[in-house]
Amino acid sequence: MNTPSQRRIVLITGANKGIGHATAAQLAKAGMKVLVGARDRARGLAAVEKLRAADADTDVHFLELDVTDDGSVARAAKHIEVEHGGLDVLVNNAGIATGSTAPSQEEVTTMRAIYATNVFGLVAVTRAMLPLLRRAKTARIVNVSSSLASLGLAPRRSAAMPHQNRVFAYSSSKSAVNHFTVRLAIELRDAGILVNSACPGYVATDLNRFSGPRTVEQGAKIIVHLATLPAGGPTGECFDDEGVVEW
Repeated sequence: MNTPSQRRIVLITGANKGIGHATAAQLAKAGMKVLVGARDRARGLAAVEKLRAADADTDVHFLELDVTDDGSVARAAKHIEVEHGGLDVLVNNAGIATGSTAPSQEEVTTMRAIYATNVFGLVAVTRAMLPLLRRAKTARIVNVSSSLASLGLAPRRSAAMPHQNRVFAYSSSKSAVNHFTVRLAIELRDAGILVNSACPGYVATDLNRFSGPRTVEQGAKIIVHLATLPAGGPTGECFDDEGVVEW
């Protein structure tokens, strides 16, 4: 176990519940200093207390962060720099999914709201944290995505899982996330920063009204794996528990 001064620092957005909270617990157990990003202060503090109650040795801290608010993102980056001195790992987990309709019936207002969090918020947080990540010896960026983002899998799955065609806004937002992952990985390759997308699978969360068959702990495992990749690990890919997910 690393001493407090040696612990790598990870920021997880949307970490007050669900997969983000489970990821925080697993990375804290692995010896990292975990910054629990949440836009709601009360819920974020409650999540931190829950993590500490489960394991007194965890090094977890609340960080107020609304990924859709540029001012909040800037303040969060400044806080990390002043209070923690840097950042080793960024897990872009915050995401929303609203509505369930066919692509031809999708409301533009719904898409804008989803993209504001899932895409624009993710990009804004990454840009704000990059100066801190560049200081780290082994920086990692993990963008939480979904196999629903895959253009190759969609036609083959349509017969068996027709409901997947009714989540166009969410699915396409994750396709944009994957494209950002690829382009950012190329840009940061020479800096030694590994950037990958993680597909947790169909996990039971409030995002899907807890209909998924997988637990949040199971879903968090691939995120933790990518957040702790050794030097020379893969970059610019999307992974689930079974390996590479096709684009």
